[in-house]
Amino acid sequence: MKSMVDQMLSHPLGILVGYFSVAIVGLIVFLSCFELVARYKCWNEIGRGNIAAALATGGKIFGICNVLRYSIEAKTSVFDTMKWSLFGFVLLFIAYILYEFLTPVFSVDNEIIKDNRAVGLISMFIPVALSYVIGACIF
Repeated sequence: MKSMVDQMLSHPLGILVGYFSVAIVGLIVFLSCFELVARYKCWNEIGRGNIAAALATGGKIFGICNVLRYSIEAKTSVFDTMKWSLFGFVLLFIAYILYEFLTPVFSVDNEIIKDNRAVGLISMFIPVALSYVIGACIF
């Protein structure tokens, strides 16, 4: 089985499918983890037109995918990409928790529920910016 996977990953199309699969599974798993700790349901809020929730969720999606991009550019294997994406996600998750903790004047999640677009915008930029820092450390 391993030789068959290695053979598939030696072809450019196989590599594309491998990285794409890792990205899709990673997004599903990682966004589900964020959904578990947030005080709001991201997709429900987005469905009702909450721009702040859309901005915050979009930032998380971009952050996760940007870490994956850097890992792919580092010419690591698909398996190393999975490891780096897990590590990057943990760091982004810690940043999310710290962001909520370090804003004692208001609750980030409650402000996003209220569609506070200023909070949604900064909630988008934090994972985006940190994904560049995390990605720069991948070699």
